[in-house]
Amino acid sequence: QVQLVESGGGLVQAGGSLRLTCSASGNINSLLFMGWYYQAPGKEREMVALLDLTTRYTNYAASVKGRFTLSRDNANLYLQMDKLKPEDTAVYYCYAVVRGRSEFWGQGTQVTVSS
Repeated sequence: QVQLVESGGGLVQAGGSLRLTCSASGNINSLLFMGWYYQAPGKEREMVALLDLTTRYTNYAASVKGRFTLSRDNANLYLQMDKLKPEDTAVYYCYAVVRGRSEFWGQGTQVTVSS
């Protein structure tokens, strides 16, 4: 079991920055992937950035490439979001996959970008 807790969401003007933090606890030695997804109102949840902990490769959604940066420090996963746009407004969820392919989600944190 892995527990994920997000923090760092909020309200920011377009062009601004926010940093999201995901704190993982539990069986973190079994982690295979960690990343962030977002879900805007009325839309499906979509991948923002996903880190393969074996290869250390990060896959970014085309819409955020060059603006968002994923990083990890032991049990913490960070999403640095720069040059934010109103269309980035969504609930952001931390996501993890462990050995055995079980998936875990955080509770979500709201990011609102005003124009």
